[in-house]
Amino acid sequence: MIRPARRRAERVGKTMTTLFDVVTVACFAALVLAFFQLTDRQTRTLLHLVLAGVVFAVANQLGNAGSAVLALVLIVAGAAYAGLVVWTGLPGASR
Repeated sequence: MIRPARRRAERVGKTMTTLFDVVTVACFAALVLAFFQLTDRQTRTLLHLVLAGVVFAVANQLGNAGSAVLALVLIVAGAAYAGLVVWTGLPGASR
């Protein structure tokens, strides 16, 4: 059964409570740092890193819902993809 969404008053003051919250927020921060420090700051690069960010968000939701193994697989896959984008430029791009 799906639980109803909590009201804003019930969420105020809540902190990150699960390991998946902490790990995925750290991954988002790493994406931002990687984009500004290690890339050429082109829109195409940003869009590829946004894709990795979406994967981290899905992994967080799955991890919080109890699918820890799938969440960990997605976190590793998202980090590997982001690393590939940053390390080699865009996939398929010639350098």
